[in-house]
Amino acid sequence: MELRISDFLKPEAVMMDLSSKDKISAIKELVEHMVTNHFARDREELFNALAKRENLESTGIGDGIAIPHARTDAVGDLVLIFARSSIGVDFSAFDGKPSYIIFLIASPENKKSEYIVALAKLSRLLRKSAVREQLRNATNNKEILEIIKKNEE
Repeated sequence: MELRISDFLKPEAVMMDLSSKDKISAIKELVEHMVTNHFARDREELFNALAKRENLESTGIGDGIAIPHARTDAVGDLVLIFARSSIGVDFSAFDGKPSYIIFLIASPENKKSEYIVALAKLSRLLRKSAVREQLRNATNNKEILEIIKKNEE
């Protein structure tokens, strides 16, 4: 079975308006959403894994995109969260611009290949400027899911 981003992104995993301005607050907000919606079982372990990864190298990839990610057993399966920020979050992207579209990927240690495939597919999808624009302009989580489903390879 081929891994599809849309298979892992649930409607309740879509956050239409992230309120944080900096990356550590944004990661905390994303982790809180994950724990509240039962996508993760250990708030502290998940946050620490994501923050540690972020300290190694920024996950702000430019063009208004950030993909914070970590492998941790704080999650039971590959988890994908989409968040959008109208104000932009400083993820220390190489182009110096804030991130407006944030995808968080977390997977347990034993799902390394799925994790790598998800990261690659997401990066490929977000290279398309039309997709980025559609995600920024979508009005609800159903639209977000449809945009991803329609544009993924």
